[in-house]
Amino acid sequence: MAQRGGISHINYKETKGLKVAGGQSVVKSVILTREGNKWKPGKNVGGSGTLYALCDGEVYFTKKKGTYRTTKVYTLINIKPKAKKKA
Repeated sequence: MAQRGGISHINYKETKGLKVAGGQSVVKSVILTREGNKWKPGKNVGGSGTLYALCDGEVYFTKKKGTYRTTKVYTLINIKPKAKKKA
């Protein structure tokens, strides 16, 4: 049976996960992760399931401890904004 467009369930795992590395520069609206609950949005990052950049800049990661009796540690994806050029 031929595939008719879209992503087949066999290759779906390949599209999930982290799309950028720490220290990498990104532009506005670039997708940072897909379908991940390991990462949470930090500064200048939007979205819930799929995280994306809200401004141009450099990616960096931080850790945050969960609240209310949890030992879980979350990884936050943040973006350090690029310095604007002065005329």
